[in-house]
Amino acid sequence: MKNFLKMVLAVICGILLLNALIIAVVSGLASSGTPSVPAEGVLKIDMSKVIIDEQSKETDPMTMIQSRGQSPATIGIWEAARALDAAANDPGIKYIYLKTDGSTTSLAKLYEFRKALLTFRQSSGKAVVAYMESPSTGSYYLASVADKIYMTPHPGATVTMIGISSQMFFLGDLLKKLGVNVQLIRHGKYKSAGEMFTRSSASPENREQYQVMVNSMWKAISTEIAMSRSIDINKFNDLIDNLGLCLPQDFVDNSLVDELLDRKGLEDQLAVLAVADKFKDVTMIPFADYTTAKVLPGKGSKKIAIIYANGEIVDGSAEENVAGDHFASIIEKVREDKGVKAVVLRVNSPGGSVLASEKIKAELDRLQAEKPLVASYGDYAASGGYWISNHCETIFSDPVTLTGSIGVFGMVPDFSKTASDVLKVGVETVSSNKHGDMYSLVKPFDQAEYNYMLRSIEDIYDRFTSLVADGRDMPKEEVDEIGQGRVWTGSDALEIGLVDEIGTLEDAVAYAAELAGDSTIANWNIKAYPAPLTTMESLMSSMGGKQEDYSIKAVYQKIKEPRILARLPYELKFF
Repeated sequence: MKNFLKMVLAVICGILLLNALIIAVVSGLASSGTPSVPAEGVLKIDMSKVIIDEQSKETDPMTMIQSRGQSPATIGIWEAARALDAAANDPGIKYIYLKTDGSTTSLAKLYEFRKALLTFRQSSGKAVVAYMESPSTGSYYLASVADKIYMTPHPGATVTMIGISSQMFFLGDLLKKLGVNVQLIRHGKYKSAGEMFTRSSASPENREQYQVMVNSMWKAISTEIAMSRSIDINKFNDLIDNLGLCLPQDFVDNSLVDELLDRKGLEDQLAVLAVADKFKDVTMIPFADYTTAKVLPGKGSKKIAIIYANGEIVDGSAEENVAGDHFASIIEKVREDKGVKAVVLRVNSPGGSVLASEKIKAELDRLQAEKPLVASYGDYAASGGYWISNHCETIFSDPVTLTGSIGVFGMVPDFSKTASDVLKVGVETVSSNKHGDMYSLVKPFDQAEYNYMLRSIEDIYDRFTSLVADGRDMPKEEVDEIGQGRVWTGSDALEIGLVDEIGTLEDAVAYAAELAGDSTIANWNIKAYPAPLTTMESLMSSMGGKQEDYSIKAVYQKIKEPRILARLPYELKFF
């Protein structure tokens, strides 16, 4: 009886605690509103506290509770650029203090954010001051935009400014040991998706394209670093190749940092720049708060829509990734909105389902027949991502975007040897027709079945190259030559005609506004689709969202259905 009473009391306390927690969160959300920012101060951008992403997202409420509100704020690249534009014209902003350590923002979005910072400097005449402790390739690339770069003099900093690299993993030998025979059917000698399951190392073609991609990315960022710091590009590459940047003094000696300052020295310098007697008199304005306060939702009926195709292209109508049916309905909504005068399709997708890509492409064609449609590429616009967007009137790409990958593959695993040799399980199949067990996953394809899959692959590749030839006004033979599943960076894609301009999302919106007849961005209501969740919606979703089914039956249902994909092999992380 005593234990029973303890259990009842514990349950009651738990319920009361949960109710108090919900009330506290809801009360906080209700009272948060738009933060007020000081009328005058220094705009502080701490890259460990903000993540520049495709769209601004509300932070997960439960994460906020657990971390006492210290989770990094996610700021959309469009909103970040708008905030910097506002700061350039804000007499209360004296300069920007940029801390680049701890950034988790991708290389493509670092490029766009860096360009926005450069525009801030050039248009306002105000300074950008950067400070680093443990520079990486990405964090230094961003810092190099600054008028002055300072670095800690203290030993022990971890310097990872050593270039760009990417790793590929291959499971072919492991899967063979487990008796798994992965049957890969593809068109395109560079279409490397699937190689990780069939080989123990990269094919020569795959190795070649990765090397070209990495070199192109490095060239893009190293050239900008060298220009910003007025140093010879060959000298800079020599420093990287020979590991010449190890200690803080190395950065000063090679003109990559202006001065070494400890905390007190930095504070004194920031005070001098702010024309203040002491650092404690300097008001620091957090970038997230400034963005929320200054970048207000657009008003008016004249709109430019930014449609974010952000994530893998998948079948179905789920409100996540780029689900074919759901995403097509979003495009239809934008098309039917008479207030939308132009559209920017922001693509940040490695591709995915061919069927879903076709549905999205068809709806975009209907939209383009009625309104100007411009594309802007983020980290990826490859395979299915390029499929849906290559017909846009003009394509803007970052120099480090991964695009192209004009190729198709299909993959069906055969577990027959796993069952017989590893698990010692006998499997017998009874079918009504000769190939009724083709997709049973417990038998290898015969030649007729392989040819059946290949016929579909070849037909889709022909469709893909025809679409690109029509969209880019190129001979089909030329598309095939630069296709073959090969992935290109934005810089290289410009040279071969897959994109039109090297430019940011901001550039694409400005061009769309021009096509719509009014090039003044301030006159437009810029609307994002799909709209990011509000804080309350995030809270309700986290409390009542559906749980993914990871049962064996559910996983088997997903993999046993044959699918043909236009997709990158995997999403690449370079640092």
